[in-house]
Amino acid sequence: MDLRPQIEKFSRRYEELEAVLSDGRTFENPQRAQELSREYARLKELVSAGQAYLKAVAELRENRALAESEPEGSELGLMAREEVSRLEGQEKRLEREIHRGILPPDPADSRNTIVEIRAGAGGQESALFAADLFRMYTRYAEVWGWKCENLDSSASDLGGYKEVIFEITGSDVYKRLKYESGVHRVQRVPATEAQGRIHTSTCTVAVLPEAQEVDVEIKPEELEISVCRASGPGGQGVNTTDSAVQVLHKPTGLIVRCADQRSQQKNKARALTVLRTRLLERKVAEENAKYAAQRKAQVGTGERNERIRTYNFPQNRVTDHRIELTLYNLPSVIEGDLDPIIEPLIAHDLEEKLAALAP
Repeated sequence: MDLRPQIEKFSRRYEELEAVLSDGRTFENPQRAQELSREYARLKELVSAGQAYLKAVAELRENRALAESEPEGSELGLMAREEVSRLEGQEKRLEREIHRGILPPDPADSRNTIVEIRAGAGGQESALFAADLFRMYTRYAEVWGWKCENLDSSASDLGGYKEVIFEITGSDVYKRLKYESGVHRVQRVPATEAQGRIHTSTCTVAVLPEAQEVDVEIKPEELEISVCRASGPGGQGVNTTDSAVQVLHKPTGLIVRCADQRSQQKNKARALTVLRTRLLERKVAEENAKYAAQRKAQVGTGERNERIRTYNFPQNRVTDHRIELTLYNLPSVIEGDLDPIIEPLIAHDLEEKLAALAP
């Protein structure tokens, strides 16, 4: 695929935005100015990658010609072949960046994200695995400089979670975490297993881009809001006041509870955010269902009851079943080193989308 026309297109649009953003009148509409600024920042990176790509292609062509013209074993020919190897890797990396720029960005990619982890099959072991997943995502967030805030949780007897809901804020959170939605399976010997038998347990993970008020309209008469005393850890400031808030959305029957903040008003605001996000997810799912037959293979949009990943502790193995990727570095993955899995998922998703655009 000849990328020069795309690179030229990026450059023209970049120059247009530069002129628009230099006009003070653009900032009279703050929302519009923010959108243009984001597009400008994205195109700046693409133009830079495009220039580097064209330079790498030209240097690669020159070094290949030099390597072919030099006698076998000559020092100049050896240096040229080393450069060819280096430049080929650079060309592929820059090519992927430009391909990503060809596709219009998902508006949800830059949004804050709500993650819901629920214990599934496996009883107490499943709840312990839910706690492991929660720690894995919070540590991954630390690596990327994101901020995590708990919204609600239900602890199990042995220190795990029946359910934990938390929000992650930062740059490109949903862009990287959206592929985590699905059923996660663990295979290991539980701490409660006296005979050393390997058990299989599951947890479900839902990754939802935070909805904005303009995405979903919620009418006050559709809500039933009640308050109660929070329970569980949190100290007397949480447990002795009626700060927990439960919101029922009457048309859908969805119920959201938030109890992690000391303030009733803050819990109410958080609960409404979660409700709005779940309603948006349902709305998007209904739209996607219309095209399910054509999109079965698309990464990250499968049904929640499909197993997406297995964590096998006896074999030190992590397998992502969607792209048939297997890694033997389970301890580092469970400690938050997720990029070796997420990067191939992003690349696969990109290939699928580019293939769909091909004539």
